[in-house]
Amino acid sequence: MNYGENTLRALEFKSPARIPTVIELPAATWLRYGEELEKIVLRHPRIFPGYRPGSFPTEPVDPFEKAYDALRDDWGCTWRNTTPGILGQVVGHPLADWKSLSTFRPPDPAEQYNWREFRERVAEGRRQGALVQGWVSVTQGGFIFDRLQFLRGMENLMIDLATHPPQLSALIEMLVEYNLKYVKLWLELGVDLMAFHGDIGTQHGLLFSPQTFRRYLKPAYTEIFAICRAAGVHVFYSSDGWMLDLVEDMIACGVTLHDPEVRTNTAAGIARAYGGRLCAQVQLDTQMLPTCTPGEIHEHVAEVVETVGAPAGGLIVYAYVGPDVPLENIEALCSGCEEFCWRL
Repeated sequence: MNYGENTLRALEFKSPARIPTVIELPAATWLRYGEELEKIVLRHPRIFPGYRPGSFPTEPVDPFEKAYDALRDDWGCTWRNTTPGILGQVVGHPLADWKSLSTFRPPDPAEQYNWREFRERVAEGRRQGALVQGWVSVTQGGFIFDRLQFLRGMENLMIDLATHPPQLSALIEMLVEYNLKYVKLWLELGVDLMAFHGDIGTQHGLLFSPQTFRRYLKPAYTEIFAICRAAGVHVFYSSDGWMLDLVEDMIACGVTLHDPEVRTNTAAGIARAYGGRLCAQVQLDTQMLPTCTPGEIHEHVAEVVETVGAPAGGLIVYAYVGPDVPLENIEALCSGCEEFCWRL
């Protein structure tokens, strides 16, 4: 069973051979460690299948991960970045004043991207036996909540959600139309999964009430996710922070994979809310990885697997490894995942 088939079994609760494992190494981590990090990756080919020696980045590839004072995206939002290898942030919001909405036009996704290149990526993924994934670019696309805050600014958007100006609904309709066009182009390529991003949780709760989610975001999410599910494509919605209040809503929207943080939602909370119903790509505790011992990392992985994992599936173990994580902890993370995730 190849990696893609095994992951689909986990997503669909069809008894995977092992718990899928995703360890993300951003460009900033490669820039810090380079060849020393590559040695770890090469020691763990089961976690990093298909990695080619010498292929790690020596500088950021994504222009939005380079250092710059001002970079404008296709929507007219201005970004700034001071840390190479880490995504910057939006500092200029073209719809900060609602007066600009009447003349605002979103980009055309058919012209915005190199779809021939995407088609080739899909074909290569098929050849490698991977789970073939389409995604909504955070910087040039931006799913509903991300793009709302980029266009309006976070403070303005929070006020909008509380005061309900009519322009907010009009803007959401515009973003839904854009995303429907974009997603349909991916579906034509024959992907297995579509990935969407929008952080709506904090360490202690949602950014807004569940009722606000159901009024503004849930209808938009449902309309977009429905075309994926009708095509037999899985829906991955990524949102950090507390999300236990919205598990039922995510399932109703058509989400089949979500990535709850274990620090915020707890392993036991995830097991209760997601178990057997919604596949959880559980994000290991990012805050502990830089400062804990290798032994504590092994214990952490074991706790997540034992609490959330089940022979039927429904668990993917995920870790984001920032440049502040020591090499010995990265090694412990890899060996711990191999020890516990390959032990079904």
